Amino acid sequence: MNAFTGLPLPGIVRDVLRFRSFVVGSVRRDIAAQYQGSLLGGAWVVLQPLAMIAIYTLIFANVMRSRLAGVEDTYGYSIYLCAGVLTWGFFSEGLTRLQAVFVANGNLLKKASFPRICLPLIALGTASVNFAVIFGLFLGFLLLSGHWPGWVLLALAVPLAVQVVFTLGLGMLAATLNVFFRDVAQLVQVGLLFWFWLTPIVYPMNVLPAWAQGWVWLNPFAVLMHHYQQVLLFGRLPDVLAWQRLGVLALVALALLLWGWRVYRARAPEMADEL
Repeated sequence: MNAFTGLPLPGIVRDVLRFRSFVVGSVRRDIAAQYQGSLLGGAWVVLQPLAMIAIYTLIFANVMRSRLAGVEDTYGYSIYLCAGVLTWGFFSEGLTRLQAVFVANGNLLKKASFPRICLPLIALGTASVNFAVIFGLFLGFLLLSGHWPGWVLLALAVPLAVQVVFTLGLGMLAATLNVFFRDVAQLVQVGLLFWFWLTPIVYPMNVLPAWAQGWVWLNPFAVLMHHYQQVLLFGRLPDVLAWQRLGVLALVALALLLWGWRVYRARAPEMADEL
């Protein structure tokens, strides 16, 4: 008998727990398959984001002589950049995997019997493992370079949780629509490109015109990035206003997740025919 049988859990949670071995095993297979046959194997999990950070650091920190207000440290810009690029990469990879999850697993959806919600969880789980690896290395760099933020690092759990819920909600919506409108995959990639440059990741907020800085806070990732940058670069908790913005974003993320789930449930019976 399953350990969770008879517990007063919502049906979807109970189903996922019953198939947890399937989810975990699928994540392991996805991780192993990413670099199967390559000479460097799993090292690419680390090398790819490090190469991107090195390029951005060279161009913006050295060639353009970018400086952050109030930060004179040699590693200041690199830490600022990593705080944004790594967490954005988590979102970008998660959303990219999620939007394609039903189309990529069309045959499995038709033949196998399992809770369909497992597929988005597998996609997000694979992105989470990749993020954990590179972010763990970044934390190691902070420790060795003397920039460890201290106990305030625990505060990152809140924005990361909000980001995961936001990503899952948006990904569920995109994945469902992508089954019926295949242009969604291309629109997601174009949207991510614009979204990245509209978010203060490579550049600091203070380089924007005063009128634009107020509008930037309507960008969900500007809110998240502010938390990441405050903790990782300055080693301090964000102010009360920043937490209030994050609270609003958490409500938006939950509403988006509910919307994405309802759209999926409404269209699920038609998916097999479309796929």
